[in-house]
Amino acid sequence: MVVLAAPATVCMRLRIQESSGKPMDTYLEFASNHMILVTALVVSFFVLIFTELRRKAGGITNIEPHEAVSLINADAVVIDLRNADAFARGHIVNAKNIPFDELEANQDKLRKMASKPILTVCDAGVNSTRAVTSLRKSGVESVYGLKGGIAAWTQANLPLVTGKKTKSRK
Repeated sequence: MVVLAAPATVCMRLRIQESSGKPMDTYLEFASNHMILVTALVVSFFVLIFTELRRKAGGITNIEPHEAVSLINADAVVIDLRNADAFARGHIVNAKNIPFDELEANQDKLRKMASKPILTVCDAGVNSTRAVTSLRKSGVESVYGLKGGIAAWTQANLPLVTGKKTKSRK
C-alpha cells in the first residue's frame, strides 16, 4: 500500500506545480468546467450596467430621506401624492396634497411651482417615480422623488405632521 500512495502524491505535486505557474489557465479551466456559472455572471453584469445606464439617461432622480431634508431646507415644494385620508394621518411639513390621480389636471399649477425644486412623495416611492417622469415630460426639470416614500421617511425617524396638528394651527 505504501508503494501505491507514493506515485499519487508525486502526481498531485506535479499537477499543483503545473497550475500554479499559469493562473490564467486556471481561470480558463474553471470557466470551461462551469459554463452556466460564468454565463450567469456575465449576464448579471450586463443587466446591472444596462439598468444603471438607463436610469442615468432617463434622468429619474430618487433621493434618500436625508437628501430630501436638505432639499426641503433649500425651500423645495413637497407634493404628497397620497389620498386625503393618508395625507391627514401624517405628511411632511408644508406638503401640498395633490393625489396621483389628479396630477394631470394640476399640471399648470405644478409648472408655476417649477421655479423651486419639487419633491414628490407617495406611500412607497412607486407613484412618485411616475410623477417625476410625467412632470419632466411636461417640461419641469427640477423634480425629485422620495425613494421609499413615506415608509422610508418614517423608517428614518423623520417627523410627520398629523391632521390634528394642522387643524390647530389654522
